[in-house]
Amino acid sequence: MAIICTTTSPAEKEQEPKQSFENDQTPPIVFNPSLLNLQSQIPNQFIWPDEEKPSIDIPVLDVPFIDLSSQDSTLEASRLITEACTKHDAHRLMGSFFDMPLAGKQRAQRKLGESSGYAGSFTGRFSTKLPWKETLSFRFSNENNGSRTVQDYFSCTLGQEFEQFGNVYQEYCEAMSSLSLKIMELLGLSLGVNRDYFRGFFEENDSIMRLNHYPPCQTPDLTLGTGPHCDPSSLTILHQDHVNGLQVFVDNQWRSIPPNPKAFVVNIGDTFMALSNGIFKSCLHRAVVNRESARKSMAFFLCPKRDKVVKPPSEILDKTPRRYPDFTWPMFLEFTQKHYRADENTLDSFSNWVITNKNPI
Repeated sequence: MAIICTTTSPAEKEQEPKQSFENDQTPPIVFNPSLLNLQSQIPNQFIWPDEEKPSIDIPVLDVPFIDLSSQDSTLEASRLITEACTKHDAHRLMGSFFDMPLAGKQRAQRKLGESSGYAGSFTGRFSTKLPWKETLSFRFSNENNGSRTVQDYFSCTLGQEFEQFGNVYQEYCEAMSSLSLKIMELLGLSLGVNRDYFRGFFEENDSIMRLNHYPPCQTPDLTLGTGPHCDPSSLTILHQDHVNGLQVFVDNQWRSIPPNPKAFVVNIGDTFMALSNGIFKSCLHRAVVNRESARKSMAFFLCPKRDKVVKPPSEILDKTPRRYPDFTWPMFLEFTQKHYRADENTLDSFSNWVITNKNPI
């Protein structure tokens, strides 16, 4: 099983925390691309500033491919992933969900301040620079190796007719969790830490799975499928379909990551950047859309168990001064859901917020 690893971020800059809930009393726009595309121009809420609009032609990034199936310790994880991606056709089920009428998808409507549920362009949170996408997010827990959180979510939220969805994505998340732990062993070794340290830290991970759908857009040069940001989580494992759209910021320019259905894109998130004391950088990325084809992707966001304190191991702190305060994942998640719109400065802004508010862990 091939893995594409990208861990590059641009130069950091200072930024004050910004509220994610805006005071505009105007009712939020409903994201229904089939209707919005009938208008002469997409609504202004979806039009991004000129300096953030997508580039027409950008170079392709030559990224390293890591074949984990060649390592004995990852053969089982590789087998599970292959089974999850092919036998059960996770992409097909994702397509069938997003093809549902809007009212059907809204049965799983995401509530303000929460990280699970259906979201049509995050119109309930923001009124400007809206992303041209819709998502379905749900929690996965690896605690006690017997949790069926994904199955329970689909059955309780969407009904028993979605039992197959729950089974498929439960297995997919279990495979992603296994793969994540293998990757954590490798990251530990590269940081000079015992290979079991980070694996143990994430063994009972409380993670997030997200299905992304980027519909065609009549004016793709004016909007973005996902704005520039670094993932707040620890590690992201992304599986794309055949449609191009993912871009990363490297050497002060945007570069394209061509889709490869036989591989995953793996990038470092802000939480692991804190765990490594800034040695490993989170990856600034965005997604663009096009006129002709819908794009789909599946993202597994590895997150620590809720009571784990995020702080670098002593092997790292013995060599470098401490850069970030202690925190827990629920603290960081709440910050991004209620106080701040994720971008390339989320970790620094969160750290300042923790210190200023002297939040106890």
